[in-house]
Amino acid sequence: MLNFEFYNPTNLVFGKGQIAKLKDLVPANARIILLYGGGSIFKNGIYEQVTDALKGFDITEFGGIEPNPHFETLMKAVTLIREKDLNFILAVGGGSVIDGAKFVSAAVKFDGNPIDILQKHIRIKDNVIPFGSVLTLPATGSEMNSGSVVTIKATHEKLSFGGPALFPQFSICDPTVITSLPKRQLQNGVIDAYTHVLEQYLTYPAGAYLQDRFAESILQTLVEVGPAVVDNPDDYTLASNFMWSCTMALNGLIQKGVPTDWVTHMIGHELTALYDIDHARTLAIIGPNLYKVMFETKKEKLAQYGKRVWNIQGDDIDTVAKQAIDATISFFDKMGMNMKLSSYTTEYAKTADFIEKRFIERGWTTMGERKNITPDKVRQIVELSY
Repeated sequence: MLNFEFYNPTNLVFGKGQIAKLKDLVPANARIILLYGGGSIFKNGIYEQVTDALKGFDITEFGGIEPNPHFETLMKAVTLIREKDLNFILAVGGGSVIDGAKFVSAAVKFDGNPIDILQKHIRIKDNVIPFGSVLTLPATGSEMNSGSVVTIKATHEKLSFGGPALFPQFSICDPTVITSLPKRQLQNGVIDAYTHVLEQYLTYPAGAYLQDRFAESILQTLVEVGPAVVDNPDDYTLASNFMWSCTMALNGLIQKGVPTDWVTHMIGHELTALYDIDHARTLAIIGPNLYKVMFETKKEKLAQYGKRVWNIQGDDIDTVAKQAIDATISFFDKMGMNMKLSSYTTEYAKTADFIEKRFIERGWTTMGERKNITPDKVRQIVELSY
């Protein structure tokens, strides 16, 4: 187990009816910009709950933040904050809105062109506008971490950034909000969280026994509740376990002291930027094929995963590891994921060329937990995904 430091200052407020606590969580002198997405919060009653809790506060609304939030849209919010001298951001939405809030938080006081935050992966350590969140869609864990991903529409890039100054001051997580979500979004949330765990787990044994068990317990819980919560989102037990699993999958805990591999996400971000495919579905397209291409260096952990999560029996590591990949594919299929790129676009034939070239141009030439995923391996993974 490697050396590590774990810091997470987010005040997480979890459970039914907790949105009412906003009045105590938002600073008394706050001039708030309320960020939200496509307007679903007006249909499901969340907007009313939020504004009722914040009666008496100065609130400026800014909606229209896209799934996979656009840099261009977020810069309009930055301009609005500067013009009106607002001093607190409240993100009411899923991971995209919260990710957008993180960029806005960093960009308002940034000394230079804010696009550099994305293109130069600048680590944000201070000088931000404070923000909190009300989670409406479990998936990304953005409510309890300091990372963000933003799309630059003009260049078809989806880029990540983060830093210790970008933890939410608080996040309210009320599992009852999922009752009005479309089935597709619930499916996506389960697979997004599941793949977050795999990226921090399917590497190589590092002697981190408890960390492995943490990861496996989240995977087992998502396998248990995932299909059921899609069909029964009003079941509070299912909803709360689903939401908590998504938060725990990417709040930083399970990655401490262990190697990680985020190449599935890196490739998936390119597919979203190119073809506007749902983030979770890009992960389902790429993940199993990455495990196949990188099988020899991942098979020991794949076999452990197969035995502990899928109860696969056997002593031959290769056989168990391959069956673990098959079990993952079956689960993704059960969760409604289509795992072929050609199902989402007719322009798939040159995708591997484009992504390989883009990775080389960015200097992303040695990736993964062993630094052995090279651009030519990325090409193989993408071609296998057609």
